[in-house]
Amino acid sequence: MTDISPSITKNSKSILNAAVIVAALGYFVDIYDLLLFGIVRTDSLKDLGITGDAVRNQGEYLISMQMFGMLFGGILWGILGDKKGRISVLFGSILLYSMANIANGMVTTVDGYAFWRLIAGIGLAGELGAGITLVAESLPKDKRGYGTMIVASVGVSGAVAAYLVYQFFQDWRLCYYAGGGLGILLLFLRISITESGMFKQVQQSEEKKGDFLSLFTNSKRFSKYLQCILIGIPLWFLVGVLITFSPEFAKALGVQQAETIAAGKAIAFCYSGLVVGDIASGLLSQWLKSRKKIMGLFLISNLIMVFVYLNAYGISVSTFYLLCFAMGVSVGYWVLFVTIAAEQFGTNIRATVTTTVPNFVRGSLPLIILIYSFFRDRLFHGDILKSGMIVGSLLSIISLLALGKLKETFHVDLDYSESNDETFI
Repeated sequence: MTDISPSITKNSKSILNAAVIVAALGYFVDIYDLLLFGIVRTDSLKDLGITGDAVRNQGEYLISMQMFGMLFGGILWGILGDKKGRISVLFGSILLYSMANIANGMVTTVDGYAFWRLIAGIGLAGELGAGITLVAESLPKDKRGYGTMIVASVGVSGAVAAYLVYQFFQDWRLCYYAGGGLGILLLFLRISITESGMFKQVQQSEEKKGDFLSLFTNSKRFSKYLQCILIGIPLWFLVGVLITFSPEFAKALGVQQAETIAAGKAIAFCYSGLVVGDIASGLLSQWLKSRKKIMGLFLISNLIMVFVYLNAYGISVSTFYLLCFAMGVSVGYWVLFVTIAAEQFGTNIRATVTTTVPNFVRGSLPLIILIYSFFRDRLFHGDILKSGMIVGSLLSIISLLALGKLKETFHVDLDYSESNDETFI
């Protein structure tokens, strides 16, 4: 690794600078759209004429299309972020997913729905990585954890907003229009923010920028990149399967009045917990000056909560929703997960990593659903509770092993570049 410039001036800006505020609001709209489908899934599909078990099957298909879009978009926006700048990605991504949101409100067929969820996924993929990269590079190392905490905690509350908007409008199409409108309004706020100083420095250097393939041509770099992805996967299993399909799990558990459980409300409770968890993990990380210790603590608490949730037989509806909240708290390490990814790599490839890592985690959902479906349908003959516990355990063990291999990054200076040496695997 090579220093970009030892003379880069340390940024002494306030934690609540323009970059932090705009990145937080951008992620808020991002999460609003990302989770809105889970909230309106059942009603929107029924409105399109889908009934019975097809609601679940088509729901899995649509969310998979969204996640495929995020996989592709993560690579696209990540490379652009390192080649063209963090600001250009923040503008381009929100414009694309705002347009897709509006189009989602106009669909009349499942295939049309799937296409626009794919496009929305591509757009959604750029927001978080570019925002976290910009914030991490705009603050000194002793403050950047607070900055990324604000971005993540404000951002994940977008899921709660999506639920409240749906409760207000009671119309899934209007909810998509509202999300598109919020995104377009946010574009005007972005005029006030400036590009990262570290990016400007590396832009003037001879270093190769945004080289996605370089993550796979060096064994040490690839291993580190893979580990960054693996530590985040349990969170998306919890949100993408256990919470998104909470009505099905409530019925299997024999929850009292299980038919009243709404996925949208479960998502809102879960993400309310995520806000609390992100704030707690961010503060604990700053106070203890460690990302890894707190990340490990939350991974273990997540595994415990998966077992509690999947063994909560016969509980009341209110207790079930409280469990969803507690589940959200237990996976409140999203802020740490993305910050760790940003801190592991040099400026010339940081946006590529920070954008692709969370999107590969999100994009792993189709594979997670496939593995979960295998256990559910082939090994446990439809038992979704046992399948959830097995998959949750496997993912948690893999994540803890990956975390153990990563280096502590709390005190790392970010003003360096990845060298272009290539050691092929």
